[in-house]
Amino acid sequence: MPLIVTFLLPVLILILLYTTAGIFYIYKLHRVKLREAYGKDWKNAARSMVAALWDFHGYIYHGYEIVGIENIPMDEPVLFIYYHGAIPIDLYYFMAKMILLHSKVIHTVADKFLFKTPGFSIISDVLKIIPGTIQTCSTILQDGNMLAISPGGVYEAQFGDSYYELLWKNRMGFAKVALDAKVKIVPFFTRNLREAFRTVSWGRRMWLKIYSLTRFPFAPIYGGFPVKLITYVGKPITLNHNLTPEQVKEEVATRLRSLIKQHQPIPGSITRGLLERVYRN
Repeated sequence: MPLIVTFLLPVLILILLYTTAGIFYIYKLHRVKLREAYGKDWKNAARSMVAALWDFHGYIYHGYEIVGIENIPMDEPVLFIYYHGAIPIDLYYFMAKMILLHSKVIHTVADKFLFKTPGFSIISDVLKIIPGTIQTCSTILQDGNMLAISPGGVYEAQFGDSYYELLWKNRMGFAKVALDAKVKIVPFFTRNLREAFRTVSWGRRMWLKIYSLTRFPFAPIYGGFPVKLITYVGKPITLNHNLTPEQVKEEVATRLRSLIKQHQPIPGSITRGLLERVYRN
């Protein structure tokens, strides 16, 4: 109890003070956007406020930025395909930027286990997060919305490493969705994503066996390192709709690997990622 009183309470006060400062900065930078949102439904206002919070966190903690946002066709539905980090924190920042800069809500596909998590239902409802069947995803795109899918999903999140290899297995549902909805695919990748959060390297076979049996991500995650994060958006891919899903999958994987090869030093380094906050060639 003396330790709690002596150390924990002052830390909580400090957190509250910095949260206060953050909210003030948010309203200073985004007051026009927030004022517009409050005139509409509560979900739109809530999304804008949460987006401002995540945008502030990304800027302060990771110096987050997007390169190539002009590659995104803003006047038509788009399917985003991205590399899945141990925690997809870049997706949160990316979604926040799209809401604040272009008033675009990106629907996202999440693993089914998340929908069993207490408190997640309201998050999924407001932020348009879905389990993602092929038909559901196709309908969302045909209705004129934007959608983000990581073909690697939880498997890539849990068992990827600092070499940034795509772990898609035989998954090609996203290709079927794109062909059915007749939309462009835009790949994006975030530099140093695996250096922000990592899964433990020990016990890989054990975690892999547990995952294959339960489909639940039990492998421990560590990190929270304030490395520099930059999301690189690739050129949109216009599909020839005579292609097979296998061919679409290979084309998109090639484009995403090209982004990784061009922008990510391999293997990734936490130290280098930290140094890039202050200096980068």
